[in-house]
Formats: sequence, structure tokens, C-alpha cells
Amino acid sequence: MKQFLAEAARVLRSPAVRWGFLVVAVGLAVWYVVDAREQLAEAAAMLSVGTLTAVVVLGFVYVWCTLIAWRAVLADLGSRLSLRDAVSVFGLSQLGKYLPGGVWNVVAAAEIGADHSIPRHRSVASMAIAVLVSVVSGAAVGAAALPFVSAGALGAWGWVVWVTPAIAVVLLPPVLNRLIGLALRVGGREPLARPLSWGGLATTTSWSVAGWLVAGTQTWVLATGLGMTPSGRTFALAVGGWALAWTVGFLVVIAPAGAGVREIVLAGVLAGSLPGVAAPLAVLVSRVVLTVVDGVLAGAGLLLARHGVRRTSGRFRGSPGHHDPDR
Repeated sequence: MKQFLAEAARVLRSPAVRWGFLVVAVGLAVWYVVDAREQLAEAAAMLSVGTLTAVVVLGFVYVWCTLIAWRAVLADLGSRLSLRDAVSVFGLSQLGKYLPGGVWNVVAAAEIGADHSIPRHRSVASMAIAVLVSVVSGAAVGAAALPFVSAGALGAWGWVVWVTPAIAVVLLPPVLNRLIGLALRVGGREPLARPLSWGGLATTTSWSVAGWLVAGTQTWVLATGLGMTPSGRTFALAVGGWALAWTVGFLVVIAPAGAGVREIVLAGVLAGSLPGVAAPLAVLVSRVVLTVVDGVLAGAGLLLARHGVRRTSGRFRGSPGHHDPDR
């Protein structure tokens, strides 16, 4: 088993696999945007330039919040990254979301993070914690908005809200640190040098909740631009609906980046407040904007990584002399 894992790790670390991963992920993201071009044109005709600009800006702010939340976890576990390096690692790794399976962004973060002297087991732990925080905080934000969500809008996925308290218990540092330690022992890895602290959890949760509020605001701006009445109720509906839709989409791991599932849930939540086909259009535009934002961030990460290669003698390319933190 150990020999198999070692061979698998060697393959994943090869430059050909890294670049192949990048090409396939980018290709799938681009295909999604191109495939939706007719609906995008229809939505663009209904939205003002000011609304579209606000939606794009809010998309960047939302993704930035998720980046900072992950960076806070990583720092708490013992690896502090500059913003430049954080963009490089996070931006490139997030393209893994567009591959089926739900784990490729974690694998990519571990491999790219190793180029910045982050032990792979620490990268995996930090990404897992950041995602768990997102799931719990997203479900909690959605639960707070339940009074504004139409009955049955979540369909068979309503249970997500009710299991949130049980998942939240797992996030408590004394519990989570033991679970991570057990997983690392089973995987034959060294324990974390520094466990997750209450302060680290609070910081990550704060940034995660801020991200839900920003993403919900983006959805609300889009929906009101397409005909939804601006009000406190519809704002709560958009924020809670987006958080719940993302959480459900994440749990369906076979869907790349929750594609399809997230749209169904969010469109169902918004349907009672938007006319005609406006609900699916709002969901589609939001998805495409966030896909473009991920692409821009990945491009920035690639440029920063290539710049780092010139400064550090080829780390990103997996140079033979590069120090492997897991060796």
C-alpha cells in the first residue's frame, strides 16, 4: 500500500501531470461559459452596465474572502503565506473544483503548496478545515434565512439545515484536532506541528460568513436587476438561498463545483420572487461570473508562480533540488 501511495505521489508531482491538470480544468471552465453564451446574452440585455459591474466586483470580493479564510487556517496551523504566495497556491488549486470528484482542489493545493515549503498533510488539513467551516457557516446562514425561504424550495435537501448542529460539533478544536490526528496516523503522516486554535477557528469563520454575505448580495443585486422587488425580505432570501445552494452543491461531490445542483436549489429558492425565466438566468450569470473570477485568479496565480520560478530556480516546475516538506 505504501509503495502504491508513493508511486501515485510521484506521478502527481510530475510536471506533465501538473500542466495536464491545469489544461483540463481550464478547458472545462471555458466550456461551461461558452455553452451558456445564449442565456448570457439574454441576461446581459436585461441588466444595466452598473448592475453587471457590481456583480463582477462582488464576485471578486467573495472569492477573496474564501482565500483569506483558507489563509487564516493555514497560518494557524503553522504556515504563514504572503498574499502573493497565497494567491498563487489558492488561485491555481481552485481550478480543481471544475473536475468531477470534489477532491482535486485539495490535491492541487497540497502539491502547489509544497512548492512553498508547506507540508502536504498541513495543506490538506487546512483546506479540509476551511471547507468544513464553509459548509457549517453556509448552512447556518441559510438556516437563519429559512423564514424567508418558500416551503419546499430545498426539496429533498432540506435535511442539510438540520444536520448543521452535528457538523458544528466536529468543528470544535478539541474534537477536530483529534480527528485530524487520527486521519494522519492512519495515513502514516506526522501529526500537525500546531493544532487548530479557537482564535484561528473564529477568524476563519468570520471571513467565511463575510463571504456568504457578499455572495448573497451579489445574487440579490442580480435578482433585483432582473425584476425582483428590492426589500429586506428579498435580501435575506438571496443571502440564505445562496449559502444553502452552495452547501448542497458541495455535498454532491460528483458535480464539478456543484454545477447543476447549486443552480436547481437557488433557482427554486428565488422562483417565487422572480418573474418567468429570471430565476434561472440570475443563477446562471452568478455561476459564470464566479467561474470567470476563478479563471482570473488562477491566471494571476500562474503568473506569480512563474515569477517565483525565476526567483527560486524552478520550484513550480518541480526541480530536482527543491525541498519536499513531506520527505
